[in-house]
Amino acid sequence: MKNIKPSLEKIVPEFGSSLYYETFSEEKKNKNPIWHYHPEIEIVYVNGGTGKRQIGSHMSYYRNGALMLIGSNLPHCGFTDGMTGNSSETIIQMLPDFLGNTFFEIPEMIAIGQILEQAKKGIIFHGDTKRRIGAQIEALKNLESFEKLIGILQVLKEMEKTNDYTILNAEGFVIETEIQDNNRINLIFNFVQQEFSRAIPLEEIADKVSMSVPGFCRYFKKITGKTFTQFVNEYRLVHAAKLLHEKQTSITDICFESGFNNFSHFNKLFKQFTGKTPSMYRNELKYTVT
Repeated sequence: MKNIKPSLEKIVPEFGSSLYYETFSEEKKNKNPIWHYHPEIEIVYVNGGTGKRQIGSHMSYYRNGALMLIGSNLPHCGFTDGMTGNSSETIIQMLPDFLGNTFFEIPEMIAIGQILEQAKKGIIFHGDTKRRIGAQIEALKNLESFEKLIGILQVLKEMEKTNDYTILNAEGFVIETEIQDNNRINLIFNFVQQEFSRAIPLEEIADKVSMSVPGFCRYFKKITGKTFTQFVNEYRLVHAAKLLHEKQTSITDICFESGFNNFSHFNKLFKQFTGKTPSMYRNELKYTVT
C-alpha cells in the first residue's frame, strides 16, 4: 500500500482580488487531488451530472448536480471526474478573514457568519435552491472583482436564508490541522478508497497507523463520529449507488464488487442508508432518466 501524504492545497487568489473563482468544463477539467484540505472556505457548484461526495467523514452519491459549502480545513475529495457527466463545475474559495477579522460579527453579517461556522461540518443544498443559487454563482464568472465580491456576499446571504440544506457531519469532524492528525486520517481514508472491495481487518488498519486496535477504534470514533466499520460500509454503499447508476450488471455482482460478501446484509444496509432497496433505487433512476 502506497503511503499517500495529505495534500494541503495552496490557493492563489486572482490578481487584484482577495478570493479565487474558477470554472471547469469538459475542455478544462478540475485536477484537484483526491483528498485535500485548505484554510479557505469553499463553495462548489457542479452543474448537472452524478458523482461521489466525500466531505469529512460524510459520504454520499449525488444526482443532477450538487451545491456545497465547505468550511476552513475540512478535508474533502474532488467531486467530479471523467464519468460525472456534468456540464461545468464552479468553485469559489476565500479565507475566513478575507474581509477582515470582525466583518462577519457586525449586525448585518452575523447570520452569514453563523452559516460559515456551520460550514465547518460541511453543508449541501437541495432541489430548486441548489439550481437557483448555482445559477447566481455561474453568473459571477465575467464580473469585475468588486461586482464579483458583492455577488458572492449575495450568494452567501441566499444560503443563509434558505432551510433547504443538510449539515453533513452533524456529529462533528474534529480533526485538527496538526500534521500528525492529517497524516494519520489521510492515510486511513486513502487506504479505504483503495482497499474497500476486500475485507479490512481492524488489526491491519491499526497497524498502518502504528496504533493498538482499541486505541485506533477510540481515535477514529473521536475524529469522525463513526466506527471504522460504519465508515467502510458507507464508502461501499456510495460506490454501490454509483455502480447501480452507471452499470447494467446484476445487483448481486454490484454487491460483491462493492466489497460486501453477503447479499442480504448488503440489501439491509443499502435500505438503511438510502431508504430504498438496491432494486428500488435502480428502478427509480430509470424512471428519472426517462
